[in-house]
Amino acid sequence: MKKDFLDNGFVKLDFLISLSEVENIRDLYDGLLYDKERTKGLRSDLSGVGSTKNSIEKITQIMLPSTIEPKLFESITYGRALNQAKLLLGEDMELDFDMLINKAPHTNTITPWHQDAAYWIDMPDKRAASCWIALDDAYEDNGCMWFIPKRDEIIKPHSLYSEGGALHCSANAIEAQCIPLNAGGCTFHDGFTLHFSKGNITSDQRRALILNFRPKKMIELERKLEEYHTGTRKSRNNTT
Repeated sequence: MKKDFLDNGFVKLDFLISLSEVENIRDLYDGLLYDKERTKGLRSDLSGVGSTKNSIEKITQIMLPSTIEPKLFESITYGRALNQAKLLLGEDMELDFDMLINKAPHTNTITPWHQDAAYWIDMPDKRAASCWIALDDAYEDNGCMWFIPKRDEIIKPHSLYSEGGALHCSANAIEAQCIPLNAGGCTFHDGFTLHFSKGNITSDQRRALILNFRPKKMIELERKLEEYHTGTRKSRNNTT
């Protein structure tokens, strides 16, 4: 698993947490998803449409959910994901930030091709692992992840896909791999790996919890530079 991650920039883990733990996280997740007041300031729509009390968020993103609901951070899920990140990249890995991303039913809105590192400030130690945990069965029709195996550690030029929406970049998707997951499974990918997901054309939510890990010293550097990952979407870093 470590070799695959280092060689390709991503890896799939069929089982991270049990279905009973999935249900526990879903309850906490839904409590945030349906509470716009509690999540105000950390919540946005990655589609760029924006959200009001009367509109449907197509791709809901809630940053730092464990700061609003501490039971998330205390859960088995966070501990197991951290252990896997340490196995992949070293014992100094720690949780940098977390987020919820939900694709609402029948919204059919893509998350465009991008690299996570385009959102991040440049750091001397570029080790990072993002754990994408499926809280519902994730498959092509509801927006599972697609990855292109990593060839280098170059950040492509990124721009906003739509006003107020996610970043995107050009990508040759010939080698793209569709990665379906059962609820409780996950993927890990690094900051340079191109990834994408299709829109949700089903009648169910596609709930995902994403935990982002990097070395403790790099987290300390980020905070010193006042980087807190609250959700500002602009391309910060377009070079190696």
